[in-house]
Amino acid sequence: MQNKSVNNEQDVGIPWYQMDEDAVLKTLETSRLGLDPELARERQQHYGANELQFKKTPAWVRFLRQFNDPMVIILLITALITGVLTAMGHHMLPDTLVIGGVVILNAILGFVQEGKAEGALDALRNMMVQECLVVRAGNQQQIAARDLVPGDIVVLEGGNKIPADVRFIETNNAYIDESSLTGESVPVQKSSHALQGTDLVPGDQRNMGFSGTYLTRGSALALVVAIGAKTVFGQIAGLVQAADSGTTPLQKKMQEFVHTLIIVILIIGGLNFLIGVYLGYQVSYSFLGAISLVVAAIPEMLPALVTSILALSCTVMARRKALIRKLPAAETLGATSVICSDKTGTLTENRMTVTHIFAGGQVYNVTGSGEAIEGKFLLENEAQDVHAHPALLQTLYTGFYCNNASLTVHGPATGDPTEIALRVSGAKAELKIESVHRCTEIPFDSSTKYMAVLVKDREQPYILVKGAPEMVVSMCATQLNEKGEQEPIDREQVLAAAKDFAGDALRTLAFAILPVTSDCNDLSHDQLEGLCLAGLQGMIDPPKQSAIEAVAQCKQAGIRTVMITGDHPDTAQAVARQLGIAADQVMTGTELTGLSDEELFQAVKEVSVFARVAPEHKQHIAESLRSHDLVVAMTGDGVNDAPALKVADIGIAMGVSGTEVAKEASDMILADDNFATIVAAVEEGRHAWNNLRKAILYTLPTNAAQALLIIGAILMASFIPVFSVRFVLEPVQILWINLLDSVLLTMPLMMEAKEKGLLQSPPRSSHVRIIDALFLRRVVFIGLAISVPSFLLYYYFGAAAVVDGKLVDPLLLTQAQTAAFWAILLAHFGYVLSARSVDRSIFTLSPVGNPWLLAGIALSLLIRLIPTAIPEAASLFKTAPFPAEWWPLILCCFFPSLIMIELDKFLGKLGIFRVAHRRR
Repeated sequence: MQNKSVNNEQDVGIPWYQMDEDAVLKTLETSRLGLDPELARERQQHYGANELQFKKTPAWVRFLRQFNDPMVIILLITALITGVLTAMGHHMLPDTLVIGGVVILNAILGFVQEGKAEGALDALRNMMVQECLVVRAGNQQQIAARDLVPGDIVVLEGGNKIPADVRFIETNNAYIDESSLTGESVPVQKSSHALQGTDLVPGDQRNMGFSGTYLTRGSALALVVAIGAKTVFGQIAGLVQAADSGTTPLQKKMQEFVHTLIIVILIIGGLNFLIGVYLGYQVSYSFLGAISLVVAAIPEMLPALVTSILALSCTVMARRKALIRKLPAAETLGATSVICSDKTGTLTENRMTVTHIFAGGQVYNVTGSGEAIEGKFLLENEAQDVHAHPALLQTLYTGFYCNNASLTVHGPATGDPTEIALRVSGAKAELKIESVHRCTEIPFDSSTKYMAVLVKDREQPYILVKGAPEMVVSMCATQLNEKGEQEPIDREQVLAAAKDFAGDALRTLAFAILPVTSDCNDLSHDQLEGLCLAGLQGMIDPPKQSAIEAVAQCKQAGIRTVMITGDHPDTAQAVARQLGIAADQVMTGTELTGLSDEELFQAVKEVSVFARVAPEHKQHIAESLRSHDLVVAMTGDGVNDAPALKVADIGIAMGVSGTEVAKEASDMILADDNFATIVAAVEEGRHAWNNLRKAILYTLPTNAAQALLIIGAILMASFIPVFSVRFVLEPVQILWINLLDSVLLTMPLMMEAKEKGLLQSPPRSSHVRIIDALFLRRVVFIGLAISVPSFLLYYYFGAAAVVDGKLVDPLLLTQAQTAAFWAILLAHFGYVLSARSVDRSIFTLSPVGNPWLLAGIALSLLIRLIPTAIPEAASLFKTAPFPAEWWPLILCCFFPSLIMIELDKFLGKLGIFRVAHRRR
């Protein structure tokens, strides 16, 4: 009996594609009669099922992982402390509830987003074939695809999906659609002959079939050589599972920011406590002061603000056909420095299109693309009447009627992509299918390299032939000249034209015609001699006009575009040149194999066009670029693209042509499969970063102001009695300010119109930090501009409430706190009106340019009046009505923060701070 365990490719050291059929059969210890059923069962026990199996992270683990974040941890600790203080009677329950709510909300959002990441593996599993036809013990039988084992012989017909990796041992005009694996838009003809060469990528292995691809036509017998995780499909699944997309640039910067912020706040809180104890205050008072400072300084709503800004950007991007699946990706696009794009369908139309025709010694350009039948025939850039050029018309005629594709008024065309292109070019000349009757056909065959049909046009029969130029030219005796007259064929001229077309990466076919007698009703190979050459048609999957414009925009925006495709190098180079991508050098996947990390980076730094790449090459290119601090966006639509999509900073899948696997592995989906949509999304990403920066530059200085009020009170309490009795603001008032500001003042900053020229400058450096010189200036200067007036106001109005260290007038002190409360609000209004732009003066901004902000200010004012109208609210928020004559002084608090930020912007434009920085 044969051994149940057979050698595999790794054991014998020879790739399957290099072996002939007999060697493969011998290696797998089988024959053309197939495996014995008993042996097949033994092998199944040894190899396991032909399916993909993955370990899934339990839901509870994913949920708990959301709390492993410094900001979340410090918020939880703060909520715990405020909860304990509430139990001790310090009325901090609202703080506890709000902080706890924010933490839970962000955990839920993170949990949902992380759950989507595992969808790529489920999509891969769903692409597996359910059943297949095999030969076992000489008999054909239908079995579950999961029961396949190495050594099985699979019977494949047109339309069948290949259930495992196979080596073809018999083919009959077999064509495989491998676009999901290789990106090649045209079905590939397969053979059973052994191949030469080493390290061939899947796209070059013409005697192999891969799990998940399918036969478009023909038939084949194939030997199973790999199943499950050992298939190319399974290896891609393994790469997807192992791929680590890491953290996005925004997440890295926010982590750095939060780490620094927490350390600073805790140090200041600790110092505040120690100073209080040192100055002789009770430990409980000092501790409450430190906790109040931490609560005031920590931007509890920052996670919610970041989420809101990114969610808004996602909504805007969706309107522009970019669907964001993972929130951080909305901002990552703005930092993108390299876009690695697939060719087929993203940069190109994903439809073969006739672009050049050689007829009558002339070369015509054909306009239009895809299946649109609108187009012109240009000669020296001038539109021509097709009927005035008989040779051109005959070339189109032959390609149109020697054809099995069909065009429909509604819905997509059906048939081979090459034949669809020929139908479309003929339709541009207003040729009609119904005007010519087909009698019989000789189908295209790889050995003859041509197709022939016998047709009748107004009762006159013609033989029409299309095929490889060298083959068709050899069958011709004459050719049509420009006037439509026959003349002896000039083979050198025709083949030279075909070579020129090939040099432009055009797929070229020749067309010939032969009138026959009216009694001719049959067609044979023997009749195909003495033909008249009509001309040549050259076709390519052309670049989208929008993609050409988008690549130019990328250059202007400082973003490099790199084309990565499984297609032929010549085709990739020709398309790249038309797009405006640097194409002097083209590297193949074979050339990339074996490069060291440094050599690979040098290659990806200098080369912008990569062809015939395997899935691992795309992944390595993305990893190499990312390792050198470049932010990488990677597009893809096939199964082969999934690992690279996961490992890139932002993976972009095609919504129309993309597989479910690619979509599930991506961060963003292009609803229109258009490269130009990426550029639009980049603009929105840069806008999102600007909005986020505005929100942080507004939120942190206002939080700092509240912290300064508490620090000032602690420091001054031993000298000025009024500060030893109460803080300037109560903790509940601080919470109110934080919550209302976040919702009513900070969030409207997200609605600010996009600033001009977002795509006129290079992407921000990966070394840019949130805490920079501008941030520190704003925190210090604006913090002082808000806190000092409120501090002085509280002292001015409330000092009389405390005599000899004792509170003699509680109402007056509450009124002073309420006045400081209003002063803080007005100072925030002055600051936020100018904070609409980071560096532009308020006087250059339209006063009504952001109605959302004006509405937020109005609503904030109305809400602050609630305690005045409702006594219960006044008691809860510890406010009290104060004399009307206090208002002029309170209203003046609007101006210091406005003046301070305008001064900072003015000095920044003069370069004062840059000069000071250089001197340091």
